[in-house]
Order: sequence, then structure tokens, then C-alpha cells
Amino acid sequence: MSDQPYIPTLDIRRFTAPKDSADRDAFVAELGAAYREWGFAGIRGHGIPQDLIDGAYDTFVKFFALPEAVKKQYHIAGGGGARGYTAFGVETAKDSKHFDLKEFWHVGREHRDPKYADVMPANVWPAEVPEFRERALALYDALDALGARMLSALALGLGLDEGYFADKTDNGNSILRPIHYPPITTDDVPNVRAGAHEDINLITLLVGASAEGLQVLSRKGEWVPYTAAADTIVVNIGDMLQRLTNHVLPSTTHRVVNPPGDKARQPRYSTPFFLHPNPDFLIDVLPNCVSADHPSRYPEPITAQGYLEERLREIKLK
Repeated sequence: MSDQPYIPTLDIRRFTAPKDSADRDAFVAELGAAYREWGFAGIRGHGIPQDLIDGAYDTFVKFFALPEAVKKQYHIAGGGGARGYTAFGVETAKDSKHFDLKEFWHVGREHRDPKYADVMPANVWPAEVPEFRERALALYDALDALGARMLSALALGLGLDEGYFADKTDNGNSILRPIHYPPITTDDVPNVRAGAHEDINLITLLVGASAEGLQVLSRKGEWVPYTAAADTIVVNIGDMLQRLTNHVLPSTTHRVVNPPGDKARQPRYSTPFFLHPNPDFLIDVLPNCVSADHPSRYPEPITAQGYLEERLREIKLK
């Protein structure tokens, strides 16, 4: 696989509605191989209607076009960006000198277990865009369901029960993040739209990136451009799953670069879904990911919430 300079795209219908068990097993094996090599894969056949995606994007574009003063009313002071609006020039990739060139909104789980209320605040919604709530939650639920199917396939590939992740993510502190990267109007910007980073969570599902710019760092240390087809959702491994699997499934460094020439004058919109475990899930290295020549890198377990807070401080959201 390492000879292939491209990130594989797989059809998840081979897992959800396979023609036979051999094809399903092959999908699980191919998915695991893609992630061990790249930490990234494209997923087709996901069943999320294009009009649901387009409708959500239209709504997000409408929100980001509102006056700055209106958007800032939805910033929650001291909230670490967990819900509502985060303005341009706040989030900074770990170890980066420059802030990212983006503004974003966070939608969390709408229906959640009351025991997590202190770490999973209620959503806020922009009154100026009345359809925002319905469309954002429809996309959230669709990506949450797809993420659960992806985790089932990954569990099998790790030698776990297919349902291993189900009760560990059913109240996950997952986030839908509509992002707006404004047009770049000057040639001497030292920042990139999103600095090189790894995601914090279990897996990330990226739907409908509207422009090129995403780059993935290969095992050989080369930045590989990755612009997925319109019908493809990009799914990548986050640091929590890397830790849980003792780096069997690696969390790959990626970034969003500023496009050349006139393309930089265009805004870029993107909506990742960060799938998190339940806040009290203990991230403890899986025994079947440890061996004599692959000892545990993380002898001390940590809760998902503890890990999240540690990382939010590093990227200047807390």
C-alpha cells in the first residue's frame, strides 16, 4: 500500500449491505490497512442525502455572512468554544506561532444524559438564521450514525466485538463544527488557514469541503493534497483512538493551506464532525494492541474529558 501516493476511498455499503460475508471482511481489512498507512480514508455510499448536506452548508454560509457584532453575541465567555461562536484569530494549532485563519460555530449533542450536564452544555442557536437548528442537528445526527458504523468496522479490524464502541460513544461529547475561512486579501500572510495538527477525538468525519487546501502528512514526511470527490466523506483517526490502540491506528498530521493566486480570494467552508467518547470513558490502551515488541506507550489511563481539557488548553481554546 505504501507505494500508492493516494489516500484510498472505500464504499461502506460493502460493510452495511455486503453482497457476502467475504466482501464485508475484505472491507474491514482494507479499511484497517488504509488507516494504518494514512490515518485517513474516503467513504462513499454513506447514504447521507446531498440535499441535507447542501441545505446545512447554505445555512452556515448565511450565518457567517452576518455582521461581526451579531455573531459575537453568540460567543460564550469562558466556555472554551464548546458551544456557539468562536471568532476569527482565536484557535491556534499546538506549537504554532500563528493563529488559524478561521471562525467557527460548535453544535453539541442535543439530547444527552443529565449526568454529563456539567461538561456538555446546552446548544445555543442564532435567532437570525431560524433554520440553523433543524439543519445543523439533521447533519449532526446523520454523521453521528455514520461514525457509529465506522467504529463498528474499526472494532472488528482491531479484533474487538463489533459493538465494542456502542455504549462508549452513545453519549459522546461529539461536536459538529461549521468553519468559515474568509478570503485572503493580502500576499504576505504568515498564517495558514489551519496549522498542522492532529485531531483530539476518536474519529473525524469531514463532509463537503468546498475547496482544495487539505493536506495530509504521509509516513515519508511528504504533504499529500487531499480533495475528496463530492460524494465522499473524509474520515480520519484522532488522538484518542491513537492512544487507545497504542498507535496501531495513527492520528495523522494534517493542515489546510492557503490556495495559490485567485483561489485565495475565495472563502472556504468546511464542516468536520468530531466524534468523541462519553466524557467518563477511560482511555486505556487495548490489551490486544500491546505486545513484547510493541509495549504500551501509555501506562496511565485518562478519561476522555480529562484528555479533552488538556488539549483545549494547548490550542488556546481554554
